Formats: sequence, structure tokens, C-alpha cells
Amino acid sequence: MATRIEFSQHGGPEVLNAVEFTPASPADNDVQIENKAIGINYIDTYVRSGLYPPATMPSGLGTEASGVVIKVGRGVTHLKPGDRVVYAQAGLGAYSTVHNVSADKVARLPDAISFEQAAASFLKGLTVFYLLRKTYEIKPNEVFLFHAAAGGVGLIACQWAKALGARLIGTVGSAQKAEKAKRAGAWQTINYQDENIAERVSELTDGKKVAVVYDSVGKSTWEASLDCLQRRGLMVSFGNSSGPVTGVNLGILNQKGSLYVTRPSLFGYVTNRAELEEASNELFSLIASGVIKVEVPESQKFPLREAARAHQTLESRATSGSSLLIP
Repeated sequence: MATRIEFSQHGGPEVLNAVEFTPASPADNDVQIENKAIGINYIDTYVRSGLYPPATMPSGLGTEASGVVIKVGRGVTHLKPGDRVVYAQAGLGAYSTVHNVSADKVARLPDAISFEQAAASFLKGLTVFYLLRKTYEIKPNEVFLFHAAAGGVGLIACQWAKALGARLIGTVGSAQKAEKAKRAGAWQTINYQDENIAERVSELTDGKKVAVVYDSVGKSTWEASLDCLQRRGLMVSFGNSSGPVTGVNLGILNQKGSLYVTRPSLFGYVTNRAELEEASNELFSLIASGVIKVEVPESQKFPLREAARAHQTLESRATSGSSLLIP
């Protein structure tokens, strides 16, 4: 028997329940993985709350984990039982001791990277890859703004920006988080609790502002983000931790300088095995060489059955960096 986390109705963390089940055999193009570490991502709270409702109920949760292949479907040739692997965006159900996923969503894990490092960084690292390398290609010495710089995605972005020789200005919510972002490689930080984001960006850039803003916060930072952009700058809205951006008047883009806006997601950039390999190879080389460090505090590792407590902690903004469920 295996254990997974399910929910039968939308709501707060209390709707999450642990249930026992018998795993089905993997389909022809799937692999069955015994999970060793499971990534917790903010998007999981959107699925649970109903912002991104699943197709059917009851539903599993989670899309990212690392582990060992225990069975392969008949059509799978590039993976075998015993392989150390990591996967993301492979359909809901990663909050589980055993999970069947499409083999094309699975990357083989180098020995130099632990299961915990992999589950803590894969989805977030692939996100930073597509943001900084594909949505807009960050150049050496380029100054840009990245919101929530001490979050899981943000800390990887700080390190990746430094590796690219770029200057990331990161927004944070406390002095402690500012210190964390700086240690990770942020060039400058802005504490949005007591500083005006657009004014500070203007000061830090001698009035030039920036060509690109990466914003996963959403509703509460939308206008400030637009005000940080140069003429014809690009606003990259890739999340909505403060609530979704709705009712946008497109005229505001004209008023603030003929701006561009994109709402990307990983699904639009990593769509097949070749793209997954390109992205994961670049990420893994940075982690294996120590350029990107992935450390999960013990206080942010939760037993699988305590998924509800993990969500409460995440939504209280008490975490910094990545959190994990351990089966």
C-alpha cells in the first residue's frame, strides 16, 4: 500500500487528507517512481483553494518530486528501474509515496545532486531558466527587478543572475529576507514594507529604470512594477501570491511608455523531452558545480502526512526558500 494526500473540496489547508491506496501499474509511456522528497510550491495552494481547480475530485496535489524508478511502462526506453530521477509539471499527485508519471516529464538526476536538493529546486530552477534565459535573455551587467527575491524561486534567481554577471534588484518583506537575498547574489534589495519600489528602482538606476521586471506577487505590485520599467520595457507577470491581476486597462501600458506584458508559465517553454533536457542540464550543472546552492532548513521539511501544516506555514509567509514533504 502507498499513501497520498487528497482533497475532496476546495478550501484552506484543513481540506487535505492522507489516504492509503494501491498504485496501478504504469501505462506504456509512464514510469512508477518511489518518491524520496516532494517539492511544495505556491501553485499547490492555488489548486487546493480553487483558483486553479483540478478536473475531477477527489484530487491529488503536487507536481514535483524526486525519487527512484521502480517500474517502467512497455514503451519507455530511456529510463530503467533503479534510476535516480526528478520530475515536475507531471500532473497532480506528487504528494504521494509512489507516483506514476509520464516518462517524458522525468529527468535523470546526477549523483552529485541529492534527492532533497532536486525536489527543492527542480520546478523553481526550471522556472528561473525560462524567465532569465528564454522569456527575456538577461545579459551580463544588466540591471533588472525581481520580486519576492527571498522566496524559493527568488533565491535561485539571485544566484543565477550573479552567475550571468547581471545585477538583480530584489524586493523583500523584511531586513532578514534582504540579507538572505544579498547572500544569494542580489545586487541590491528593496524592502517593500517601508520603501517605495518605483522610487528606489529609479534611484538605483540613476533614473534609467529597468528593461524587464519579473513579478510573481501579482495584484499588490502590478502598478509599481509598471512604474519601474523603461519605455517599451517588458513586464513578466508569472504568479499571483497576493491575488491575480484582473480588470487591466490596456491603455495604462501606453501611458507608462508603450510597455509590453507577458504572462508566461513553464508549460509554454518546456513542452517536450528535448526542451526538458536543455533546461535541466543547465540547472543541474549550476547546482553540481556549487554556483547555485539549494539548502532547505530543517524547519521547512514536513512529513508527508503533515501536508496541511506545511501549507499553513507556507501561506503565513513564514518560510524563506524551498519547503519539502518527506515520505
